[in-house]
Amino acid sequence: MAKKNNSNNMNNDEPCCSFCGRPESKVEHLIAAPGDGVYICEECVEICRDQLAESDHTTPDSVALLPPEQLKAELDKYIIGQDEAKRVLSVAVYNHYKRVNYNLRNVQKDKRRDEERTIAERNTGDGVELNKSNILMFGPSGCGKTLLAQTLSKILKVPFAMVDATTLTEAGYVGEDVENILLRLIKNADYDVAAAERGIIYIDEVDKIARKSENVSITRDVSGEGVQQSLLKIIESTISSIPPNGGRKHPQQEFIHMDTTNVLFILGGAFVGLDKIVADRLGKSRIGFGGVTHSEATDPDAMLPQVQPQDLIKFGLIPELVGRVPVTVALKDLKSEDLVRVLTEPKNAIVKQYVKLLDLDGVQLEFDDSALTAIADKAIALHTGARGLRTIVENAMLDIMYKVPSDKTIKKIIVTSDTIKNAKPPKVIKDAA
Repeated sequence: MAKKNNSNNMNNDEPCCSFCGRPESKVEHLIAAPGDGVYICEECVEICRDQLAESDHTTPDSVALLPPEQLKAELDKYIIGQDEAKRVLSVAVYNHYKRVNYNLRNVQKDKRRDEERTIAERNTGDGVELNKSNILMFGPSGCGKTLLAQTLSKILKVPFAMVDATTLTEAGYVGEDVENILLRLIKNADYDVAAAERGIIYIDEVDKIARKSENVSITRDVSGEGVQQSLLKIIESTISSIPPNGGRKHPQQEFIHMDTTNVLFILGGAFVGLDKIVADRLGKSRIGFGGVTHSEATDPDAMLPQVQPQDLIKFGLIPELVGRVPVTVALKDLKSEDLVRVLTEPKNAIVKQYVKLLDLDGVQLEFDDSALTAIADKAIALHTGARGLRTIVENAMLDIMYKVPSDKTIKKIIVTSDTIKNAKPPKVIKDAA
């Protein structure tokens, strides 16, 4: 109890709290600081404790989250087409990180109050538990699956890791352990485990680890069904023990412990033949005028948006894995006009990059419309999608990029369809002098 002298209360000798000003008679406890005239009541102590806990530097920072409409607008700057896929992804990612931010805000508060709350008080919440919703993307090669995942991590400023599912094997077999995926994320987060725990992991070529039939195999399938089983524990919420240098585990080594509760897993793959499974299911369920037409059944873009969990299971994914990726995103094959836009519109468009590179040498570069269409048509013919555009442009520009730095008389270069189709040199305009 505080001494009743040298008070900062000007009206009488009763000491009062130096923070809220209440006298000792109005509080339960008044604590005197070393020295004279400084006091603090128990309620101000509680307030100070709450503020210190909320500013605790060990609490992970929340993710700077954008509403779905703004998130899609940011994706539009880098990715052409796939509007419906971007809408679905924007909503799914927003809901995921809204849940993450909610958990991060409350984790320290819950720890601080847990000891003070009775069992009855702990059970007086609203009873709502927010589960994680991982994402499965399927669509043809080169349609933008990987770019979507990378761009989302860039916009949200969270760590990102990508792995090819075909390199993974079940623990104990030759190949890469599934848990090494988490090590990649930790490395990309500069070994900041707290940051990695709210990052994004993209697992590509998931369709390549599908079971070869719907029947459960009686033999070991260490790179297919076995990998799917191994993925289950990290995709859900678990605390994984990861060797800091990768490789196999052994009892004597130290581990990095990482909680995957808030890690967003995005699985992707081409899933060739999935559209036929959907068409077969719809054809059996719709009879007469409501049946599937031939044009619909042969158009993957019409079938993939109607994928149901049973279709993925029939394709070869195990039911447990399908249950852990409730959000499905179907991407369409890019048409010629889409690829032309990919070449010219995004911030990092290939044409814009080459125009800038030659501008640094004082040369103006121009692609005429026929050249852009020829590039797009060639990519479609090669079945490479947007992924093959850069290679086509690189090959067309190689000779001119080789000569420009040495020839200061070149002022303008025009790339035509002949340059793309027939490997003819582009038009070169030189200084008249």
